[in-house]
Amino acid sequence: MSSIDTHPQRNTIRLQLRQCLVLRDMPAKAWGDLEPLLEIADFGKGDLLVHQGHSAMEQFFILDGILKRVVSDPKGKEMILRFAAENDMDTSYAAWRLRTPMPYSIVAVTKVRVAKLSMQHWVEFLERHAEVKARFEYEVMSLMSEVMAHTITLHLLDAPGRLSRFKRKHPELLDRVPKKELASYLNLTPETLSRLKRRKQPGAP
Repeated sequence: MSSIDTHPQRNTIRLQLRQCLVLRDMPAKAWGDLEPLLEIADFGKGDLLVHQGHSAMEQFFILDGILKRVVSDPKGKEMILRFAAENDMDTSYAAWRLRTPMPYSIVAVTKVRVAKLSMQHWVEFLERHAEVKARFEYEVMSLMSEVMAHTITLHLLDAPGRLSRFKRKHPELLDRVPKKELASYLNLTPETLSRLKRRKQPGAP
């Protein structure tokens, strides 16, 4: 890990951060306050960034690659709650505010580069910058709504409907998320997912 200022790709990283949904349009003063708090970290496929049940919590801004939010039961059965890629984020904010252990893990689906900071430092930063806090908390609520909608979808839609919804909501991820991961997210077998992806859509040539 390194700071932005000492990273050999610092100029590219600064440009990537300014594309982040939460951080874009931040005033110069806020950037000056945030940048020294950030660490740049690289993770390999399958690496755990945050562990379910642990109390260590962080805020992540994704520069490259794809993360997943996943919950596991004591027998090891997993459910993927969401994927997030470049310009997006993932967070431990709700658990921090509720003072509860992490209810899910955050895992690298592909090789990933993130800018990260501890939740303590992120919350302190937000308290100093009300406009950023308002934007961030809106995005957190959107994430929670997205996860809830996905969970409901698994019960209400058939297999073709679940895949169709993912195509509509996340077209940029359809061919980037590994088949096994996407099948798990949609509660399908990889074989069923392959068959559905080969099926021609209505009106297709």
